[in-house]
Amino acid sequence: MKERGQARNGKRTVGGGGSSAGQRIGKSRPKSDDKRGGKPKFDRSERKAQRAPRHFKSEAKESDQFMSNDGKVFKQKPKFSDIRGGKKPNIKSSPKVSKRNDDTIRLNRFIANAGICSRRDADTYISSGVVTVNGKVITEMGYRVKPGDEVNFSGEKITAEQKKYVLLNKPKGFVTTVDDPYADKTVMGLVSSACTERIYPVGRLDKETTGLLLFTNDGDLTTRLTHPKYNRKKIYHVFCDKKVTKNHIRQILEGINLEDGFVKADALSYVDQNDTRQVGIEIHSGKNRIVRRIFASLGYKVLKLDRVYFCGLTKLNLPRGKWRHLTPEEVSFLKIGNF
Repeated sequence: MKERGQARNGKRTVGGGGSSAGQRIGKSRPKSDDKRGGKPKFDRSERKAQRAPRHFKSEAKESDQFMSNDGKVFKQKPKFSDIRGGKKPNIKSSPKVSKRNDDTIRLNRFIANAGICSRRDADTYISSGVVTVNGKVITEMGYRVKPGDEVNFSGEKITAEQKKYVLLNKPKGFVTTVDDPYADKTVMGLVSSACTERIYPVGRLDKETTGLLLFTNDGDLTTRLTHPKYNRKKIYHVFCDKKVTKNHIRQILEGINLEDGFVKADALSYVDQNDTRQVGIEIHSGKNRIVRRIFASLGYKVLKLDRVYFCGLTKLNLPRGKWRHLTPEEVSFLKIGNF
């Protein structure tokens, strides 16, 4: 019993006796905290006093104080000039670029305004050395043309033309080309009386395809309406040689693989529920004969193909084979691209 009591007190001894001469097992903590291995208790207040002040701020809590490099003490945060002992350096800002108020125009824009090509293509022609200004070959990008300068493109004098926009309802049997000596009939003959400026078709329609075709001498707009990255919407009325099944409609909407890549329609539906040979297809791809090739891959022959919608323009009040000028509102609509 005595050994059990001694074990509880942490003073277990070897042997049966309970004398203090017995050997202790393990170490025991001192009873008081004022002696640790013979060393006095460490005073934390002395440790705080030994710390160096952080930054320029003192340990006093009545008010914040700041010290400059020359030993001056401030009760509030000093200004730049107070700390550095001098005035704030005068940092000059870059001079403002004044807006150009002259009548000059960039050479590539001048060429595009003349109806030759787009500004991007004009840069290519300029760098190749086919453009001269006042008899001097210009290859510098960003060169500006002044009023009265004579600009020649491949040896022919060009002038900035007024922009023209003509919409044609193309009939069957006309080739979409500016000049083709082997073609019997071209679309340019249909719009020859529309204007005196040199206009050209935006995109193309097959010889047997009818519908909307736009003409202009605005090279920048042509690029925005025909480049694949802009995804311009076109709608065609398709007449097939047999009924188009719902399964094939679903397949075209999901996409099919042609010899030149994957393609799918944005929308496709029957035009007349009583005649399922007629469908309307909405597509943004501009690949050659894309609509005919889509249906041919599924075993259909397109008997008639009519483009009824192009970039927000429709055939309303425009008979087959006739043309009209776009209204200012329609031109603005095309340039903004909200379609």
